[in-house]
Amino acid sequence: MSNLLVLPILIPLCTAVILIFFKEKTRLQRGISAVSGVLNILIALLLVARVHAEGIQTLQMGGWAPPYGIVFVGDMFAVLLVTMASVVSYAILLYSFHSIGEKRERFYYYTFFQFLLVGVYGSFLTGDIFNLFVFFEVMLISSYALISIGGTRLQLRETSKYLLINIVSSTLFVAAVAYLYAAVGTLNMAHLSQRISEAGQGGVLNVIAVLFLIVFSLKAGLFLFFWLPGSYSAPPAAVRALFGALLTKVGLYAIIRTFTLLFVNDPGFTQSWIAWMAAVTMILGGLGAVAYKDIPRILNYNVIISVGFVAFGLAAGTRDALDGTVFYLLHDMLAKGLMFILGGIIISAAGTDRLNSMGGMIKKYPVIGWMFFILTLALVGIPPLSGFAGKVLIIRGALDTGMLTLSLIGLGSSFLVLYSLIKVFRQAFWGNEPENEQPKVSLKWPSAVAGGLLVLVIAMGIGAEFVLTYVSQAGEVLASPVQYIEAVMKKE
Repeated sequence: MSNLLVLPILIPLCTAVILIFFKEKTRLQRGISAVSGVLNILIALLLVARVHAEGIQTLQMGGWAPPYGIVFVGDMFAVLLVTMASVVSYAILLYSFHSIGEKRERFYYYTFFQFLLVGVYGSFLTGDIFNLFVFFEVMLISSYALISIGGTRLQLRETSKYLLINIVSSTLFVAAVAYLYAAVGTLNMAHLSQRISEAGQGGVLNVIAVLFLIVFSLKAGLFLFFWLPGSYSAPPAAVRALFGALLTKVGLYAIIRTFTLLFVNDPGFTQSWIAWMAAVTMILGGLGAVAYKDIPRILNYNVIISVGFVAFGLAAGTRDALDGTVFYLLHDMLAKGLMFILGGIIISAAGTDRLNSMGGMIKKYPVIGWMFFILTLALVGIPPLSGFAGKVLIIRGALDTGMLTLSLIGLGSSFLVLYSLIKVFRQAFWGNEPENEQPKVSLKWPSAVAGGLLVLVIAMGIGAEFVLTYVSQAGEVLASPVQYIEAVMKKE
């Protein structure tokens, strides 16, 4: 039992409550938020070390033994995601100090930022599927506020669409949980795995599995991503970075956890659904990325491509593919956070988000330009950067199972990522300078934040062998869920 497991949730929760009382004192809000972020990173790293040394950690709230009480579970997969989310969210927080604006800061921006982190961390650590719904809702309610703060016409229009989509998906989520409870009589994930295995996955349980897949796909932007490009274009760059780096990853985490722990007894059925959804997502995401000429939508469609690629790794389902899925998911959280920060910097420097109105920025902002270029190589999967190891493992695992077509689509999506981002690099930094050229602005603080994330992208690639010692521990539990079940259901 580890009381540390609840701290990643309690720290931002207490921070959010404290910040409510300092609405007008923006500098104090920034300081409190920064200290909270550092504490969360330290706790997350401590959890990774403990899980690596001692195995899966569990916390039974109120002393009630599973499956009757609420349980938090920290396997390596969950704590690695908590750690990466802590690092990326901290960088986005620092970027917000420069970019979000005092008007939004006074409307509880940092409060909602912290509440969103409560939902993200709670989703990763909960061992109960109803509490997964609860933490999803905490995250989503916070995101409703963050996407609408500022009140522009675009934000209000896209907030309505975003709100409607998530109300529908949340309703389906509740229905799926109710049907699952009616079928097997429990909500604890480890106990659910046992009960589903005993009942034999088929018939109504396969229907419930598809319902969960639809719910989580709506939230992750897998296949059902029609809402994402517009909604993620509406808020400021810092909020886009938070959404692109974390929100879709929570949906992907839920899909991975559900289909490696609960619905694992009929892989031919579930994996075929996930495989074709991944293929369509990568293809359509890639076409969207190369078709548009405004930076927010290009970056948003790149998020969709990566969602499809992670689902591709899950569909392959081999040990290599699962290791690669975990590695790539960690890389993508880091790289997408950096991508949106750099995108926000470029828009701020150019005074527009339209590529056709940009050009010649390499003279004024060479560091930003070359950081964006290196990030592009990382997202494509060029060694020795962080995107390489995960992609290689996923494709190798897929080829072992004969998924040649899906592997080719995955490789093709990398070329579309390259084309779309090089288009931004070429036009914004090397294109002809516009007639209404913007005066040079100071970008030292956001550049330093982006530089810190870029160092981590490079370090994760160069130190891939070290990272894989932890990633393989996560992949082992995904490939063999009995370890998760035994850790949760053990008698204290």
